[in-house]
Formats: sequence, C-alpha cells, structure tokens
Amino acid sequence: LVTSILTDSDSFQDLTVKIERPTYRKPFLGGFKHRITGVEFHNAGSQTVPKKRPDKGIEVFCRETQTVFEKNKLQQTINTTSTQMTKIGLYVSNMTDKIIRPGKYITADEYHKRRLEAVIVLQTYFRRWHAINLVQNLREKKRLRLEWEAQEELKKKKEKEEKLQSEYRRRQDPKTKEDYELLYRALEVWRQEETKRINKSLTGTERKAALCGLLEQEAQLIASIGRYKLDTDEENRQQTILRFLGKCAQPKSWKAFDGKITEMDTQYTLRARELLEIYRSISMNDIPKGERIDVLLTLRRTVKEHDCKLTQEIVELIDREVDLMMRDVKECNLEGLRKRICTLFLQYIKTPKFNPEVARILKVPPDPLQLYKNVNFCRSCKNYLPASDFAVPASSHTIGRCRLCCKIDNEARKREAFLKYRLMLKNLRESESDYQDDTKIVYLIQQQDMQYMVEKIWDCQSALSACDDLYDLVMVRWDKHHEWSPWNTILLTKDEADAHLKLCNLQEAYEAVFIHRIKRKHIQAKKYFAQIPGMASFLHRSGNQTNTN
Repeated sequence: LVTSILTDSDSFQDLTVKIERPTYRKPFLGGFKHRITGVEFHNAGSQTVPKKRPDKGIEVFCRETQTVFEKNKLQQTINTTSTQMTKIGLYVSNMTDKIIRPGKYITADEYHKRRLEAVIVLQTYFRRWHAINLVQNLREKKRLRLEWEAQEELKKKKEKEEKLQSEYRRRQDPKTKEDYELLYRALEVWRQEETKRINKSLTGTERKAALCGLLEQEAQLIASIGRYKLDTDEENRQQTILRFLGKCAQPKSWKAFDGKITEMDTQYTLRARELLEIYRSISMNDIPKGERIDVLLTLRRTVKEHDCKLTQEIVELIDREVDLMMRDVKECNLEGLRKRICTLFLQYIKTPKFNPEVARILKVPPDPLQLYKNVNFCRSCKNYLPASDFAVPASSHTIGRCRLCCKIDNEARKREAFLKYRLMLKNLRESESDYQDDTKIVYLIQQQDMQYMVEKIWDCQSALSACDDLYDLVMVRWDKHHEWSPWNTILLTKDEADAHLKLCNLQEAYEAVFIHRIKRKHIQAKKYFAQIPGMASFLHRSGNQTNTN
C-alpha cells in the first residue's frame, strides 16, 4: 500500500506500507457510528502479530483458581440475665420459688432395662395390630374363595342342567345324526330297564307275554323314529339345497385398504338369485291356486329360454300341473308331480350352461384312474367306496365295514351314543394344535380308539378324583414336554387338567404310588396300540426318548 506523508509545509513523501492480513479475528475495541451517513468507525488497534510462545512439547492448560474469602465476626447474646439474693438492706420474695429435690438415682443398666420394657410394650401393640390385619385379610380371602367356589358350583350345576335340557330337546326334536344316536340310546336304556323289571317281577307265561308286549312296543317306537327321520332328512336336504343356491347367489365381495367390504353383483349372480327365488316359490306348500299358477308360468318362461330335452320335460310337467289345477284336482294328488318339477328344475339350476355361477361351487368329479387307487370293498353292503367312508380303528388289521354299515348295525344292536367320545377327541385335537410341535399321533386316533382308552384303560373316571361325568372329562398330556400319545396321557376333569399342565416336576407333585399306577396304564395302552404299523416309528422314538432321559 502506497501512502503520501506530509514532511514539510509544502512537500509530501510517498511511503510503501505493508499490510499483513491477520490470521485471527481482532477484538472489538469500541467505536462510534455517524448519525447522518450511518458509517461505523472502530477504534484502531495495533496490527502487530502477537508473539507466539515457544512450543515446549508439553500440553499446557490454563486453570483459574478460586480464592476463599473469610470473614470473622463476633456475636453476643442479646438477653442479659442476672441473679439477686437477699442481703442486708434488700429483701427478695421467695413466694414463687420452687424447691427441687434430687430424685432416685438411676444407673445405666436400669435406664436401658426401662427402655427395653417400653420397646417390648410397643412391639406387643404393633404385633397385635399386625395380627388383626392379617386375620382380617385371611378372613376376606376366605370369604372371596367361598364365594368363588359357590359361583363355580352354581355354574357347573347350571351347565349340567343345560346339558341335560339340551339332550332332552335333542331327543324330543332330533335333527342331526348325533341327535338320533341319543334317541336310540335312550330307547335302548328304556328297553333294558323294562326287561330287567319284567325278569325281576314276572315268571313263566306272564314273563313271556310281557316280553312279547315289550318287543311290539319297541318295534312301534323304532317305526315312529324311522318315519320322523325320513321327514328330518327331507328338511335337511331342502336346507342343504337352499344353502347351496344361496352361495351361488352371493355377490362378489372384497376388502378395501380401509377395511370396508365392497360387494358387486354380476350378471351371473343376478341370474343365480333369480333362479333361487323361483326355486323357493315352487318349493312352497299351501299357497293359493292363483299364486301357484303365476309361479309356474314364471318358471315356464325362464326355462323356455333354452331349448333342450330337460327344459321340454319341465315345460310338459308344468302344463300338466296347470291343467290338473284347473280341473280342481286335490292337492295331495299333485305332490308327486310337484316333486318331479322341483327335482328337474334343481337339475336345471346345477347345469353351468343355464347357471354359469354354479360352475365355481360344483365339485369336479375325480379322475377315475386316481379313484381306483383309493377304493375299498365293504364286506357288509358289498359296495366299493372311497377310503374316506371307512373308519379304521387302531386295533384293526383289515378295512372292515363302512361308516354307514357301522351306523346301521349300531342302531340295530348296541345303540351306543358316541357323542361324548367324539367331543372328547375334538377337544383333544384342539388343545394339541395349540402346542405347535408337529404332533401326529393324535390325528391317527379314531373315535373307537378314544372309547377303548376311556372305558378299558381309564375306567370312565378321572385318575385323581374318580369323577365319572364324561362331559367334564378331558385327556391331556402326562408330560407336557413330549407330544401326546396313548402312552403319554391322563384322564382328568377340566379343572384338574388346568392345574396338571401348570406343574413343572411331576415327581415332586405326585406320590410314587400314583405315578406307578399311571405308568401301568401307559404300558397297557402301549401294548394295545403297538399293532398299528403307522405308530411303530412313534413307539420306537418314544422308547429312545425314555432311554435318553
């Protein structure tokens, strides 16, 4: 930087000034601001580069010290007291004075003894208070426990009454196969009681006559049950047909991103719904003649849309019924004709050409070549049936009879009710599915196997309380760390099963005699179920686990 300096009054001298740009920010030393122009002027500071301290190779820190300031101050009490005694020339009254006499001297042992007695008194009162609270809490828990037991007892009693009422209603108005099993079982129990009463009270010819009368009564009851069963089967068939047609008439539905369900009708679902309404109308009984004729004409127009042998037969039957109704033929004489119309119209509905929506619900017939590989021969009804129609128990070496033949034989001979065992097996499979340990044996066990285990091995009673109510009994794992099997199970009530599954060590929870009795039952079950080839691998695996343990 070149600047001019006035040396004399008239002469200037140019000097070269070197400006070094600082590598640090200079501190602000103050200044001022021009009010008019707004230019800021800062006080000048030296541009000399500060001297750097030599680097000694040691890291040095700056530390500030804090000095403690001490202050001394004298203090004096503000209350000044003095004493004055009686003397010559001065009288001080002693009316308010107190005479203090020394008491009995107490040693340290006596003092600590008195303190200990006081502490004992305090502890006595505290323990009394604590005991009162503890007893009150126990009394409250006992009251709550008794209330809970009373509620549970009332609940069990109510559930038992509901079960009995449900069984009574099912026997009064049977609808399903299980209901008829209960009805036939009640008939068998009644027959056995009557036979026992006749054998006990009568002899000779009177006994034979009473047994013949009982046999006639039994035959009449079986016939009435059979007639009622036919009506029930017809009602169930109609309900099955209506459910099938209802599935065809349902609109298309899907779930949107916001969780709402969207439904849409297509031309095929509308067609299926129209056919469903027509089928309901022609299936109705006791409707006026005019309405019946309108329904038949609507059906005639619907089937006339397609010309084939089936529709021609339906139209012919419709014309015949209309003609007979115009001649005032009785309703009872038209039942057969109306059933033929309903049957042919149902066949019309199940044809995908006339009802395209039914194609996604109809079962596709299996390949005959594949069907031949999975067909067994029933020795009772002499029919070839698929393997799903046979119930093979664990002790069986052959296929035997089909389910229908077993059912008919049971209704004719033993008349046993398998509903309890069926429910027990269902509950067992549901409980085993919660473990998610890939158990398999429980799905190989059939209804007959469950009946054998309950009746022959466990004597139809709980292993702990000897409760014989089969509706309250369940089968659970004996050792919950291994999968269920006939040789790793125990029959208990529902409450006992919940408590048993919470146990961690069976050896500590049960006595040795009880464990030995359960092991004997397991050995008996293992011998019985060892005949199944499919279970042989599980038996060997179970033996290996036992040896390892």
